[in-house]
Amino acid sequence: MGGNQAGAGRALGIITLVVSAVLGSTYLLGRSLVPDAPRTDSGVTATGAEYADQSAPTDAEPDVGATRAPGEPDGAPGPRPNGPEGTDGEASEANIGPLGTRVRTGGAGVALTFDDGPNPDYTPQVLAILREYHVTATFCVVGKNAQAYPWLVEQIVAEGHTLCNHSWDHDVALGARSPEWIRADLLRTSEAIRAAVPDAPIAWYRQPGGAWTYSVISVSRDLGMAPLHWTLDPSDWRAPGATRIATSVINGVQPGSIVLLHDAGGDRQGTVNALYRILPELTARFDIQALPIRGT
Repeated sequence: MGGNQAGAGRALGIITLVVSAVLGSTYLLGRSLVPDAPRTDSGVTATGAEYADQSAPTDAEPDVGATRAPGEPDGAPGPRPNGPEGTDGEASEANIGPLGTRVRTGGAGVALTFDDGPNPDYTPQVLAILREYHVTATFCVVGKNAQAYPWLVEQIVAEGHTLCNHSWDHDVALGARSPEWIRADLLRTSEAIRAAVPDAPIAWYRQPGGAWTYSVISVSRDLGMAPLHWTLDPSDWRAPGATRIATSVINGVQPGSIVLLHDAGGDRQGTVNALYRILPELTARFDIQALPIRGT
């Protein structure tokens, strides 16, 4: 009886071990077939590579240099290069500036040039002061302004001043565009000018910002306009005030200088006020006349 009980106990123990082993193997097999839950407490990607936050800041500044057109100055507006330019007689080597542009008058006389107009606030004031001092000048006209204020273009010509094409909308990057684009722009500008003054010569072209290229020079010459640069830039386009503008012009002007000034494109009251100091000084020292109606 005792032997039978001992045998039964050993058999039960063996069965228990076998069952435990089978159950354990089944658990391990099943666990291996179930994927681990994704980790949410670490920087691990689906590929297992650790990473830092690489998203761009929402207030990041764009790279304006990457989109700036060739030849376009930095900023708005950019610095304008200085150079000599010409008025009377045939061009000589001393009168030639960037890429063959005119930079001096070609004589002892001084030429005042006014860019970016016409403007109904400032151009009439400039014309009145020039009239008071019996001085003529050259007006580099923006096409869309000529279209908007044709009566001012008429007044400019009626008072003996010379006209200059200054592109349709002051496109500083115009020279970097195709010759066809440049030609269309300059023709559109000249057409707007001639709509106001059909018989007035347009002898000169001035590239906005002085951003000259061979293409824009070639097209302007092909259209009968000589490329016009300048000698003296008092930076009146920065609106530094009448005193600084006048001082820069009076101290910097020399025989043959072409002076770059503006009657539009921003607040030009400083330029207008500066003329009351510039003209008495310059007319006492120089002959001041508009550039000739035939570009050279």
